Amino acid sequence: MGRLVVVEGLDGAGKHTFTTALVAELGGRGASVATLAFPRYDDDVHAELARDALYGRMGDLASSVHAMAVLFALDRRAAAPGLRDALAAHDVVLVDRYVASNAAYSAARLGQDAAGEVVAWVRALEMDRFGLPVPDHQLLLAPPREVAAERARSRAAADAARTRDAYESDDGLQARTDAVYRALAAGSWLSPWTVLDDPAVTPSALVPALLHGA
Repeated sequence: MGRLVVVEGLDGAGKHTFTTALVAELGGRGASVATLAFPRYDDDVHAELARDALYGRMGDLASSVHAMAVLFALDRRAAAPGLRDALAAHDVVLVDRYVASNAAYSAARLGQDAAGEVVAWVRALEMDRFGLPVPDHQLLLAPPREVAAERARSRAAADAARTRDAYESDDGLQARTDAVYRALAAGSWLSPWTVLDDPAVTPSALVPALLHGA
């Protein structure tokens, strides 16, 4: 059975770039790797509805924290069989965003911290009720929040298809989400975490822990 490794972080934290580098590093060490990214906006109706809500196309749906969290959770529930198959076939499955993103953004929207009610609710929904695979390790990409925000703005300006949604354009929400993420990592929520806030930490330095849990 392969190891489930999750890459978390704010919009603009560099998750896609880091995941690409990590895949190359793991492959260079002889490991077979599969990747998956959530939300699956183009592949799952629940994620598609969530995207429409974030761009104001679903009435007041986006105003409900719990409704949005359920849509994101249902996207992962639908992906769970394929995720289990990937874990059975590969040494490592790298996932760009997973359950912790739902917990962090939901808590931030409600003004709660990592010990709040909604974090426990997300865990009960996704891990206990939906039975999603538990991560073996989670990586939090944590550049200075201003750096992540500027990356997100620049990406949106350069690509008309990447217009920032309601979450991405709310700087206050991003700041609160960052704080919840860091608290989840400090508390080893669901699994061990590594917080990557030092540019000197390269993908190659992480490989032993990701492959063997060392």
